[in-house]
Amino acid sequence: MQNDLFDGEEPVVRFDQVGVRYGAGPEVLSDVAFSLEPGSFHFLTGESGTGKSTLLRLIYLAMRPTRGLVHLFGHDISTLPRDDVPSLRRRIGVVFQDFQLLDHLSAVDNVALPLRIVGARGGAVRQHVSELLRWVGLGDRLSAKPATLSGGEQQRVAIARAVINQPRLLLADEPTGNVDDNIGVRLIQLFEELNRMGTTVIIATHNSGLVDRFRYPRMELEDGAVHFIRG
Repeated sequence: MQNDLFDGEEPVVRFDQVGVRYGAGPEVLSDVAFSLEPGSFHFLTGESGTGKSTLLRLIYLAMRPTRGLVHLFGHDISTLPRDDVPSLRRRIGVVFQDFQLLDHLSAVDNVALPLRIVGARGGAVRQHVSELLRWVGLGDRLSAKPATLSGGEQQRVAIARAVINQPRLLLADEPTGNVDDNIGVRLIQLFEELNRMGTTVIIATHNSGLVDRFRYPRMELEDGAVHFIRG
């Protein structure tokens, strides 16, 4: 897939009447329809169980909708050739709730992994990664492996890994859930810096204090529907 397929003014994400159900149960998401323009920044909010993680999973291609259409970077994912999926995913940075760090790798090597996958090599990679880890307060933990890190430290490593290659789209599922308020503010500021460089950002969070402080538009999930609320 050529890079120019992703460049242009198409919405980064578009949902058309999307519904999702698990098994024979009721729909978790129902007739969801919205589009997100390039360079936008949204909080994704809602009570537990309203479908925030499901919505994110649809966007980063971890699942397909039961009905309706999902478009990413102008492409209908239901018709996307299997061979093109990895190229699409490389445009998306994801911060998972369970971190998904590789236990045998150091903090530096975990964060450098997306760069290695696309062929980056040399000391410049390590320097770039080390600078980012210092920025998130882990300058003294560069060689530490995940098992020796606290939950909050692991979360910051996962965030650094998600943003290291400046993705076109960043999805973060409760990225401040295991850190104190000061670090939480700093992490949102990191996402803001990335957003200023053109990355579209979606942050799922229960932290109403951060939502009130930063005043970005909200995508509120309720009863399977998405409601947009101005910041």
